[in-house]
Amino acid sequence: MLHDGRSIRVAVIGGSRIPFCRSHTAYRDCTNQNLMVAAMDGLVQKFDLRGQTLGDVALGAVIKHSKDWNLARECVIDSGLSLQTPGVDLQRACGTSLEAAIMIANKIALGQIEAGMAGGTDTISDAPIVYPDDYRSILLEMHRARSATSRISPLFRIRPRHFKPVLPGVLEPRTKLSMGESTELTAKEWDIPREHQDQLALSSHIKAAAAYDEGWFDDLVVPYMDVEQDNIIRRDTTFEKLSALKPVFDKSGDGTMTAGNSTTLTDGAAAVLLASEDWARVKNLPVMAYLTFARFAAVNFIDQEGLLMAPAYAVSDMLKQANLDLQDFDFYEIHEAFAAQTIATLKAWQSEEFCRDKLGRRSAMGPIDLSRLNTKGGSIAIGHPFAATGARIIGTMAKLLQEKGSGRGLISVCTAGGMGVSAIMEAA
Repeated sequence: MLHDGRSIRVAVIGGSRIPFCRSHTAYRDCTNQNLMVAAMDGLVQKFDLRGQTLGDVALGAVIKHSKDWNLARECVIDSGLSLQTPGVDLQRACGTSLEAAIMIANKIALGQIEAGMAGGTDTISDAPIVYPDDYRSILLEMHRARSATSRISPLFRIRPRHFKPVLPGVLEPRTKLSMGESTELTAKEWDIPREHQDQLALSSHIKAAAAYDEGWFDDLVVPYMDVEQDNIIRRDTTFEKLSALKPVFDKSGDGTMTAGNSTTLTDGAAAVLLASEDWARVKNLPVMAYLTFARFAAVNFIDQEGLLMAPAYAVSDMLKQANLDLQDFDFYEIHEAFAAQTIATLKAWQSEEFCRDKLGRRSAMGPIDLSRLNTKGGSIAIGHPFAATGARIIGTMAKLLQEKGSGRGLISVCTAGGMGVSAIMEAA
């Protein structure tokens, strides 16, 4: 990241999110805008930003209504920031808010802005419901009509089937497979045992519950709708309980992925504040960490590669650029879309064949210290509101690095469409 030949460091000032909740529970009557504004308000209050003008705000949602065509700007207006603060919508599936943070960081690094906010929100509880295309065509034909007769005649073509709603789908348009079905194929390809998946899921719940118990999330999570903690965490779960669950994506007897070792549909929002060091100094705000590298990748998931394997490539390329090894990190935040996906990525980095043939490396990248992985819980326990996860992870990583006072952290997020987003953060 260069500007006029000088290296400009992008500071992470802090993060804020609302508790993540299982869809159709606490936030069932909330919109994406409601959730996003609540998360942004946490930053506004924490850093005394009311009435302040930021250079830009980038955020998005994966599942949203057509009325939310200007969601970011509308959220800015409600957030308490100055109305002179612009907002831009973007979307890269589950990597949306990490992508948003990288875009804001690049603007800061280029000297285009001094500070900005990035975030994401999603709610399945308020998912848009549409009607069949031929019914829509009839309504549009009536709208275009120029006479009463031509306006009324299309009504006679309406049939009962037209009133059957079309719910939002999670199938990949190219393969017609859900993300879970796609990951079952990856689990089989990489020979990932059910036991390993359940162990990772159990660890996620244990770590998340412990973090809340010690008050670690107190300054990162702002209560909303009378909820103070993520309501997906299972404090009473055990390996035996997880092992008793039946597979949900492959019921042939060969499936290994269950509701227990996969993320659940989640409502929530998260945001982060990024700035130049000069801006932070003027505002008298401490720098928690720095966002230093980022990389993106995409794979041919249609007939060559697993749908969620792109982060394996993105991380590899990023480490080459940063001249780092996979082991050169104090913390790893790897999004747990499914336990099988996380484990497959770790196995890929340990595979001599994969690293040589797919990543263009001379040898395997090797294993990581699992005690450094998702140390405060991951998406399986905390939840995964699609567009919000990246910002959640940045906020968590910034605090981890600030507490340690040194070191660096690796972030990896897989997304629908066979894409991946990765980033490196370093202690201030």
